[in-house]
Amino acid sequence: MKRLNLTNRQEGHQRRNRIISNTVTYVILVLISIIWVFPFVYLLLQSFRGESTGVVGYLLPEEWTFDNYIALFNFNDQYPFIRWYLTTLMIAVITCFFQTILVLMVSYALSRMRFKGRQGIMKMILVIGMFPGFLSLIAVYYVLRQINMIGNPFGLILVYIAGSAMSYYIVKGFFDTVPHALDEAAMIDGANRNTIFWKIILPLSKPIIIYTILTSFVAPWGDFMMSSYLLGNNADNWTVAIGLQNWLTGNNGQNLSHYFTRFCAGAVFTSIPIVIFFFCLQRYYVEGVTGGAVKG
Repeated sequence: MKRLNLTNRQEGHQRRNRIISNTVTYVILVLISIIWVFPFVYLLLQSFRGESTGVVGYLLPEEWTFDNYIALFNFNDQYPFIRWYLTTLMIAVITCFFQTILVLMVSYALSRMRFKGRQGIMKMILVIGMFPGFLSLIAVYYVLRQINMIGNPFGLILVYIAGSAMSYYIVKGFFDTVPHALDEAAMIDGANRNTIFWKIILPLSKPIIIYTILTSFVAPWGDFMMSSYLLGNNADNWTVAIGLQNWLTGNNGQNLSHYFTRFCAGAVFTSIPIVIFFFCLQRYYVEGVTGGAVKG
């Protein structure tokens, strides 16, 4: 009986400790979530502020208005937000299309084919990928200047697409989970590598294709450093990231605080497609990162 009571007390202590531990974990996660969400809530609330267009020291607007969003569509303004938006969309869509195809092809080749130098290529790409992209800015700038592509959005697209193979490792890991028996069976039936890739592997790889599309679209959509360096001072060729930054600092560094609420509205408007895109495809995104195509 004493041993049974002791066991019950130990189980009670373990249960209480587990409850306390879970409670502390939930509290910490809630606090982290609040800290993470606060900047987005702040941007959203400030975008509806109507009593002042500058930076203020309070959170909730005293006067609510849609004027900041309406101002984004002012085509006669010296800061053409819609033009920036369409330019960014064009860059992101073209980059996404070509980058997705190139990443899938390179990943399939490294996953399925065995050739001399394969391991060396993969290691070289991984090592180069450890260095931040801005280290190559000066070299890239002079190369694009030689072909008259500075200030041209298609020059920026060329730079984005040129580094596509650097993102092969996650997609290759997914392709590694597809049984090689499928390739062998297809080859016995007379299929070549091209047919296997397009008609067998890709239909089984929807999650990783969605993942690649998302990452390929989001990167150029929000890029500031590379685009600001390569697109020059012509406001008509800017992307959204460059334009929004210039609403806060101005072309010559002067303070444009009266554009702050419009900046918030622009930031919210720019984030809407990404949020919708991500939530619609979230299930495939998670599967692409954590799962495989076929087990067996």
